[in-house]
Order: sequence, then C-alpha cells, then structure tokens
Amino acid sequence: MIKDKTPYNIIVAEDNDGDFLLIEEYLLDHIEKVVLHRASSFREFEILSKKNILNADVVILDLSLPDKSGESLLRDLKNLKIQCPVIVLTGYSDFNFAIKSLSMGVADYLLKDEINASSLYKSIIYCIERKKSSDELALSNKRYSHLFHMSIQPMWVYNPETLRFTQVNKAALELYGYSEEEFLNLSITDLWPQDERERVIEISRKFSKNAAPYNDTVQHLKKSGEIVDVEIFGSTIELDNVSLRTVIASDVTEKIKLDREITKAIVKTQEDERYEIGSELHDNVCQILATSQLSLGMLLNSLTPENKQWYYQTRDQILKASGEIRNLSHRLAPAFFEDSSMEDTLKSLINSVNIDHKWEIKLFIDEEIDNQGFNRDIFLNIFRIVQEQLRNIQKYAKASLIEIDLIIHDNKLKLRIFDNGVGFDLNTVKRGIGLANIKRRAELFNGNFKIASSPGNGCEVVVIIPIPNN
Repeated sequence: MIKDKTPYNIIVAEDNDGDFLLIEEYLLDHIEKVVLHRASSFREFEILSKKNILNADVVILDLSLPDKSGESLLRDLKNLKIQCPVIVLTGYSDFNFAIKSLSMGVADYLLKDEINASSLYKSIIYCIERKKSSDELALSNKRYSHLFHMSIQPMWVYNPETLRFTQVNKAALELYGYSEEEFLNLSITDLWPQDERERVIEISRKFSKNAAPYNDTVQHLKKSGEIVDVEIFGSTIELDNVSLRTVIASDVTEKIKLDREITKAIVKTQEDERYEIGSELHDNVCQILATSQLSLGMLLNSLTPENKQWYYQTRDQILKASGEIRNLSHRLAPAFFEDSSMEDTLKSLINSVNIDHKWEIKLFIDEEIDNQGFNRDIFLNIFRIVQEQLRNIQKYAKASLIEIDLIIHDNKLKLRIFDNGVGFDLNTVKRGIGLANIKRRAELFNGNFKIASSPGNGCEVVVIIPIPNN
C-alpha cells in the first residue's frame, strides 16, 4: 500500500485507551508521518487549546468524554473557535443528532462500529480539502466585500429574479441620496424614469438569460428627483451559492454635458456654413441666372426662326437650374431662418422632395408649436431630423404613405415619422449614419430616439425632446 507522505498534526479527544490505539493504528495504515495529541477529557482539550497546540490539521472527537458529552460538548467546543475541521466519533447511532451536529459546525459524523482505516482516512482528507476550499471562498468574499464597500465608484448588487437590491456601497448612497435602509427597500426600476422602467425590466431579463457583461449609458433618478447620466457596467457574481448581478455606475453627467456643448458648437458651425452657402446660392447665383435670363431675352427678336429653338432650350435650362439651386438653398438654409413658421418650413421641405408626388404625405403640426417660442436651434434640429428620415425613406422604404406629426405632450416636444414601406428587422439590419445622426441630434437636447420596424410593416421613428423651462 502506498502511504500518504504528507505530515499531519491531529488532535484526538478520546478517553478510552483501546479506541485511541485503534484510531492510531488506522491512521498509520494510510499516513506515513502523523503527530497525535491526545486529550482524555474536555478539560485537557481546553488546556491544549490554550497552549496553542490546536494549529492541527484535524480534530477527532469522541462525543462522550468523562466531563462533557453530547450537545453540551459541541456547544462548548464551538466557543473554543477551533479553526481546523472536527470529526465526531460516537458509539450511538442517532440520525437526528448527527444532522444537528453538522449544523453546529462539525465537519463529519462517524460511528465507531462502522469506521475502518480507509473510511477514517478518506474522511480526514475530505474534511481538510473542504476546509481549504471554504477558507479560500471566505477570503475571496472578504476581499470582494472590501473592494465593494471601499470603492469610490457607486456599486450595488441586485437579485435578477426580484430586481431588489441586496447590497449597496457608500459611493452609491452618496450619488443617489438614499440611506442604506432606503436603498435596500428599492427595486432597480426605481432608479429609472417612469417611461423607461418597462425597457429596464426587459433588459434585465435578457441579461439574466445569457449572464453576459452589460454596458450602457442611461439616465437615473436621484432621491431628490434630479436626473443624472450614468454609465453602467453589469456582470454576474455568485454569493452564497446564489446568482446575483453586480453593477458599477459612473456619473458621467458633466462629461456628457461637455460633449453635448462641443457637439452643439460643431453642429452650429456646420449649420452656419450651410446657411452661408445656401444664402449665397439663393442671393447671388440665382440672381446671376435671373440676369442671364433677362439678357438672353433681349436676343429673342434678333434671332432667326430656326435659331429660336436654341433660345427656348437655353431659357428652359436656366429656369431648371434656378429651380434646382433654389431648392438646394432652401435645404441648406431652412425658411424659418427668415421668420417663417415650422409648418411652412416643413411643407417647403416636403414639396422639394415630393416633386413627382410619389408619396401621400400627411403633415400634422400642433397649433401650440408656434406659440411656445422655441429657439432656432431646436427647430433647426427638428427640420434636419425630418430631412434625414425623408432621405432614408426615399432610398430604402419603397413607401406610398408618409405621416409626420409634431405635437406637444406632457411638456415634451414629440416628433413622429411613419412610413408604410418594406420595413426591416431591427436585430439584423445595421443602422446607418442617417439614424445615428437622428439619435445624436435628439440627445443634443436631452431627448431620446426610438425606432420601431419589422419586415413588411413599415417604420416608425419617434423623437421626444423635453421642452426647456425658458
């Protein structure tokens, strides 16, 4: 037989000499180097513990010592805070007490009449390895707990089944303004604005199914009602054999605000340049073409009949060029720059793209729009969004009907653009630059962008922008 060459330090609390010798014999059958420390009573066991000899690998404990036995023995043993596994030996078969002893911290429960050298050795090895795994897990949990609570990043843990918070660190309490007790009585949906909560539940369900890491930038509600932009990172963890979700939330409100201001400045520069080009085309190039048309007209009476056809052809080309440049200038510099209403501006845009009347276009503008006094930047972005989506419809949709609604609802400006075209699968079709531009323009004014489409059911784009207080 090949013996275990690992040295073992074992405490045996046994008052019966014969049983002690039998245990020693069993151990030597499988272990080459073993040091045994014997205690014949619980009192002697206490003395050994005070001498700090109990840095043993395992304790083998007779459940019936002269001065203490049974449940009382296990309770006092627990008070000694033994760090190594404890294997109980007893001559009595009591299943209920065996279960209870295991719940009191005992690692294994063996009957003296049933043990042999092999079963005792296996029990010792199993208990030692299980203790190592337990210690490693406890150390890992301790490190996690330290990193979790001491992190400067707001963090929380929630149960994916109930969506309730189970842990939250100090940084999260400071960010959201709740006490720990208040936070632990919340669900994750309580951090999202009301109109986003159904989407959050759906995302959480998908996240729970595949347990993949999740990353997104969202808006959260503080206890005070203030809305903050946060970037969240979610992943799965196992705590006490329960699958939970841990989330890190970084407050990016100022970063997003700065990014939006930079983007607004870039967009404004681009729009100013467009307006300048549009104005130049309208006021200069169109004027040159108009002058050319007048000059050409002065030649009409001096032309021979056979040459007049060239005159009319040239005149028509000048008129066509003037019309094209005028349409282009209006797209570059929308009419409301010149104090026209939003309705007139959108009608002008629709007429410029629907020259051949291939679409039936229904336009509805809330009469309150012009009374709200929106600034030019918001109107300009609405115009560009409509312009961008009409371009998408023209290129891809194969539609016959387009509906454009611009209304005020719940202190928000809501733009809806629908077409009855071929539609597409949102999960498989790659979104292009056009939709990305619409989303970006909506976010410039703290708005959001939603799109709904499926094959054969057209497409609906909705942009919602909060109305500024001023």
